[in-house]
Amino acid sequence: MRSLSIREARGVLPRLDELVAEHGEIVITRRGKPILRVLAVGSPPPPGPDRNAALRASLPTQRTSSTDVVRADREERG
Repeated sequence: MRSLSIREARGVLPRLDELVAEHGEIVITRRGKPILRVLAVGSPPPPGPDRNAALRASLPTQRTSSTDVVRADREERG
């Protein structure tokens, strides 16, 4: 991965395809913050953060089947 500022990206635009082929991914920044990612067509997307990890960690380890939950709920209602 290579990082370029917007000004640098404007300067290398004619050979941007070569840079992407060489580095695989180009991140363009504005004032140091990433605003754009350039990937080659057909390249696999980079893995994203696992947003479900925190949810899975917060769930109880003992699992109850949905049948048991429904049965208990019906028994409570009478």
